[in-house]
This record gives sequence, C-alpha cells and structure tokens, in this order.
Amino acid sequence: MRRSRTQTRQCILDAAYGLFWRQGFLRVSMDDIAARAHLTKRALYQHFPSKDDLIAAALAHSSELAMERLRRFRRPTRCDELIDSFFTELADWAVKPRWSGSGFTRVVVELADLRGHPARAIARQHKTAVEKWLANALAAARIASPCDRAREVMLLMEGAMVLMLIHGDRGYAKAAAVAAKSLIQKG
Repeated sequence: MRRSRTQTRQCILDAAYGLFWRQGFLRVSMDDIAARAHLTKRALYQHFPSKDDLIAAALAHSSELAMERLRRFRRPTRCDELIDSFFTELADWAVKPRWSGSGFTRVVVELADLRGHPARAIARQHKTAVEKWLANALAAARIASPCDRAREVMLLMEGAMVLMLIHGDRGYAKAAAVAAKSLIQKG
C-alpha cells in the first residue's frame, strides 16, 4: 500500500527523530535515515532537500510534541507541589531506556560552531517556550517575579538533565527541586 506524501514525510521525521536522539545529530547520515524509513535516498531528498532541513523539521516536530505534553501537565496551584511535580516528571523521563538527555540541548552543543544553523534557532524557541510556560505556572501559583524564577528553574532543570546523563543518577532532579523551592521561597 502506497503512503501519502504526508504519511511519508511523517515516517521520515519519525525515523530521523529516533536516530538523532540515539546516535547524535551529526553522526546520523541521510543513508541511515532513508534505510530506517524504508525509502530510497532520492525519495528522502524529495521531502527534505538537505540534512539541515531534516534536522530542523525533526526538532520542530519534537518541540510540538513536548509542548503538547506540557499543556497536559497537571499544574498544581501550590508552588512546592508544582516544583516537585515538574522535577519528578523530569526524573521519570530520565529513566526511559536509552534516554540521552534533552535533544534541544544536545543539538546546540553538537552545532556549537554553526551559529546560523536553523536547528539552533528552533532549540532556542523551544527553550523559550518552556521557560514561558514555567513563568505562567509560577505566576498562577502567585510567585513574585515569576519570569526571574522561571529562568532560575530552567538553569536548574538543564543542570539536572546534564548531570543525570553524566552520572545516571536521578537524584539530581530531586536536588534541583530542593534548590528551586529554596530560590522561590527566598525570592
């Protein structure tokens, strides 16, 4: 059965997403993606003119999925419960098989010397959207200076993700939650 253009494009994005997150954005070739999507390389290039375009599209798709998960996230109204829930969710995410950290952070690190790469802009937009979501959640919990506190929590979240990846220890998410609650209480 032939796939529609939309179905083929989604199949490519799914294949690329899986490979990028497991192996890294730069190590995966278009040949790898075509094979994983059960397509010829020519068909792949009909949908995505370059690997850079495919990386950007995969990140944009991933951002949409992540933001949808955040919109469904149960947002307690008490700040300490919100922080605990947020970092517990982060720790639970980190125990998934073959978890390799935040793809948005990883792609920026991999492309650190390519400042104009479109994937860097998508990663920046995604992280900004998460920070805005967090600021709104903190504002709803009546926290003073919610934008400042959201930025601090983002720093703790990024640090926790990196250290969980390095050490394989989910305890960093719990430590980040403790630090976040302390910052918010003092703020």
